[in-house]
Amino acid sequence: MTPASHLDIDRTVHENKADESAVQIIHGDVRQELAHLADETFHCCVTSPPYWGMRDYGYEGQIGAETRIQDYIEHLVAVFREVRRVLRNDGTLWLNIGNTYTSGGRTWRQSDAKNAGRAMSYRPDTPEGLKPKDLIGVAWMLAMALQLNGWYLRSDIIWHKPNCQPESVKDRVTVSHEYLFMLSKSESYYFDQDAIKEPTADGKTRKNKRTIWSINTEPCKEAHFAVFPRALVQPCLLSGSPLDGLVLDPFFGSGTVGVVAVETGRRCVGIELKADYVEIARQRLLNALPPLIPDLEVGAPRSATSHELYTTPSLGL
Repeated sequence: MTPASHLDIDRTVHENKADESAVQIIHGDVRQELAHLADETFHCCVTSPPYWGMRDYGYEGQIGAETRIQDYIEHLVAVFREVRRVLRNDGTLWLNIGNTYTSGGRTWRQSDAKNAGRAMSYRPDTPEGLKPKDLIGVAWMLAMALQLNGWYLRSDIIWHKPNCQPESVKDRVTVSHEYLFMLSKSESYYFDQDAIKEPTADGKTRKNKRTIWSINTEPCKEAHFAVFPRALVQPCLLSGSPLDGLVLDPFFGSGTVGVVAVETGRRCVGIELKADYVEIARQRLLNALPPLIPDLEVGAPRSATSHELYTTPSLGL
């Protein structure tokens, strides 16, 4: 395990391949490891925490396996309170989270041929006040709790999944979206709108990026489930951090944020509890290539140094 307190964050990317030090992986529980990181260190945080009651990672006390949904929300609020501490004052948090349904009294779930990771040895009870088959609305419960805890809730982005997993339900429509919440530490923050503008219908000019992003899920054969797609992470890094900026993912998983950080000329620190995922992330990072040309964003790319003088490209308040 790499001690978080000994991290060297002033490292770079090799000319052709990702230097192992361009992305630092901390193997441990985020609830302990974040405490070792210095205040106001990271330009932005992009992450997707474990969803409540959706997957058993095999660790006692794991986030997402709480019996009560209130405990799950409280645990994540505490984690993101620490994230806010280690973010720069002009930093942003990009949080991917999905909703879930009550278990209807079922106490376990078997795997299936398309998603072995669905197997669970437990299922949480229906939360107090809700009914079997209710949509719980976990995503918005967390977003509102973070807002009450001091975060500025700036955008609710819909991640539309054109290749969503089919469902056998017959009494509701199939779920084909998740949420990506953009939150900021302060009222004024770094946000490079130009870096992620979209072409207009006639292709003659560009417009501000909209709040519905249609992006396919990405399979990961090593992890046996779909992972955080790179196309979802890229706009977050391009608009939320400068070139050579430092990004945090406290739930690193298979390492997608680290891969995209390398591909876009950023640096990354990831924290991951599960040893198997740490190894998967390391293997993926070995194949990550830094940009061939520095001009990734529209206009002149901004380094982390010039970022000091350019902290609010677009407030749009």
